[in-house]
Amino acid sequence: MTAGRSRIPTRARARRVSAAGLLLVLASASAACGSAQATATAKSPRTKTSWREPAAYSYTLRAESQVLAGEFRVRVEHGRVTEVTGVDEDSRRQAREVFAHVPTIGLLLDRLDRAVAEHADKAEARYAADGRPLRISLDWDTNAIDDEADYRIDAYRPASG
Repeated sequence: MTAGRSRIPTRARARRVSAAGLLLVLASASAACGSAQATATAKSPRTKTSWREPAAYSYTLRAESQVLAGEFRVRVEHGRVTEVTGVDEDSRRQAREVFAHVPTIGLLLDRLDRAVAEHADKAEARYAADGRPLRISLDWDTNAIDDEADYRIDAYRPASG
């Protein structure tokens, strides 16, 4: 072999350079987008942060699961859901029918922890800078139907007092 020359054909070298460039772009984009958020996966469960679920707060939940689907304004007092209001007609109907299935943020984190412990195929979360979850995505078995759940948490406000 001649020093300084590669035995890799030119097309293969170009593909490697293209792939490396793509990975660099994706890594840069991910770093830029995730500056205020962290992601945890089944291999890296819930991040340990200083956020603790307060006894009273409100939030908006966008849920997509087999049991609960819609957008809800949720009030939590003494660690329990005390009020659920659907933002559209279908969500209002669901709020009346499945009130008991609307979770606190703490229960959503417990579901995430259980999914990780039970080796779900997907157990991911994105967190705000203060450590509270912004989104939790679960899929126990990618080959099964109707076991996925996606929860988006917005408009979080701890109760004053």
